[in-house]
This record gives sequence, C-alpha cells and structure tokens, in this order.
Amino acid sequence: MITEQLLKNQVVEETLFEFSKQSCTLQPNDLAGVQDRIKELLEQKNTRLIAHYYTDSLIQELADETGGCVSDSLEMARFGRDDSAQNLVVAGVRFMGETAKILSPEKRVIMPTLEATCSLDLGCPIDTFSAFCDQHPDRTVVVYANTSAAVKARADWVVTSSIAVELIEHLMDNGEKILWAPDKHLGNYLQEKTGADMLLWNSACIVHEEFKLKGLQELKHVYPNAALLAHPESPKEILKIADMVGSTTQIIQAAQSMDNPEFIVATDRAIFHKLHQMAPGKTFIEAPTAGSGATCRSCAHCPWMGVNSLETLLHALETDGDEVLVDPELARQAMIPLQRMLDFSASLNS
Repeated sequence: MITEQLLKNQVVEETLFEFSKQSCTLQPNDLAGVQDRIKELLEQKNTRLIAHYYTDSLIQELADETGGCVSDSLEMARFGRDDSAQNLVVAGVRFMGETAKILSPEKRVIMPTLEATCSLDLGCPIDTFSAFCDQHPDRTVVVYANTSAAVKARADWVVTSSIAVELIEHLMDNGEKILWAPDKHLGNYLQEKTGADMLLWNSACIVHEEFKLKGLQELKHVYPNAALLAHPESPKEILKIADMVGSTTQIIQAAQSMDNPEFIVATDRAIFHKLHQMAPGKTFIEAPTAGSGATCRSCAHCPWMGVNSLETLLHALETDGDEVLVDPELARQAMIPLQRMLDFSASLNS
C-alpha cells in the first residue's frame, strides 16, 4: 500500500511543476531567442500555429500568443480550415497534420516532425482494416479521428470523442449497425453508453490503457473530495468509477464548472498546462499508471507528442521541412466522412 504521506508529497511536487517544460533543453537566454524567432517566422511566412493540448506547454503558450489554436483534434481541424493564414504548422501527431491538409488542400501544412505518430493509427493498418470492413458490408463504418487518411477514406463517418456519444445515438436511432475502429476502450464505452450494435476493432492508446485501478483507488482514498475526470480511451474499470468521462475539451470544461477543489485526471499529463490556465486555484493530480513497487507513480504522456519541441518547431519553420502531403484522390475520399463529422458537430451547436 502506498502511504498517504508519500502520495501527498508526490502530488505536491507534480502539481507545482510543469512536466512538459522539463523536456526543454534550452537555457533561459536561448529560450527567449528561439521563441522570438518562431514568432518572427510565423508572421513572415503567414503561418498559423495549431497545437494539441498534449504538446509541450511552451508550444501551447506560443500558439496562444500568436493568434493560433490550442485545442482537441476536432477544433484543430475546424480552426485550420477557417483561419485566413496561408500556411499551417501543426504541433501534434501525424493524423492531425493529415486532417488539416485534407480540410485545407490549398494551404501548405508542415509539422515539427512527421515522425510523431499515434499508437491507434499504427494499430489500424489500412489493408487489414479494409479487409475487416469487407467482411461486414452491412455495417456503417465509423472511425475515430486518431487514424490515417487512408483509414478515414474507407469509413462512412469520422468522429472525435467530444461528439462520439451523440453520433452513435444518431446512427442507432436510424437503425444502423456499426463497425467501430480503432480504440476498443472508447468503443466499449460508447456501446455501453448507447446500447448500439457495435463491432469493435481491437486497438488501444498506449497512454490511456496504462491507468491502474488499484493505484487510483488508493489515491481516491487519500483525496476523498477529488473528482475523477477520465478520457474514454481509458479502460472500463477506470471509467466505471469516474465522476466525469469526456474528451480533452470536456475535461477542461468540467474542471471549470465542477465545485471540487481537487481533481484526479486520467489523460495525458500535458493537459495540466491548460487546466491550470482555465481553472486557477484548483489542484490537479495525475491518475496513476504505475503498479506496485514502481519508482514512477505516473508516466501518462504520449511519447510521440513529446517529440514536438521548440527546437523542432523552429527547424520546421526555417526549412519548410516535414511538409504534410496527402494524395489528392485519397484526400477527396477522406473528406467525405470528415465533412459529415463537421456538419454533424455544427448541427449539435445550432
């Protein structure tokens, strides 16, 4: 059993320190120079910086300061499409850059590195997935945004976690049977939440799958007044005891609206930067990923998101390197389910 004092010491240390800044190797004087140079290049090249909540806090700050966007994947896609800038730089993982390019084919889209991928994308290769779809032609194919352009092009719908429940309910009300990919935990959550007839692809996020129930129960014992906020990519046993289950944006909104002074957060720890901005004065605690005897209580951070840095961002802007390219015909096909997603999302807010 982890002692209460040990847990509290860890929480204090981890809450007061911004984890993503730990990865920055720049000295203070060099850091300011790099930040200024990035701002200069963004303006010179008429480029907008779009960053995900799971990227380095320094990148998030730059996006906010330069009129860019820090958000979940759905809002990243909308922002890139609607912004007037001629070019986009997407700090996130590759499927986000592909989505930005599909929605804005006339814009040049670059990334700090094209090596930033996603375990869900890797776990759903197009050839195997397409064959799976062919075996079930009676089912409507719904894929999570965390997939390649090729997988999106094979789908009937693309969806993000922020609107997934509403979309599945909509399809179920129309009498449709669903083939879902790739995240099995999100798929299982949607199936239980809606009662829809869903056939699930077997893949998972390497970050969210690691949250541990036993450690979480111990943490909740130490912090009985803390609400548990969980992303639906987390395992079923985590979601069952959560006070709120939702997308990254919904987690941030819950932290703002709920009365609890403390929150245990079961998603990528880089979201803590935005949580502290939007809900100042509240305490945020990482949900545990480590088992008994581990030296690290939590390591909930996507390694591919972590390769986005100020250095790689600056290099991309200086060289126009790591450009995101999507075959035009593939992009045309992928745009169909993406546009359905955007239209459906807009209808929810109308």
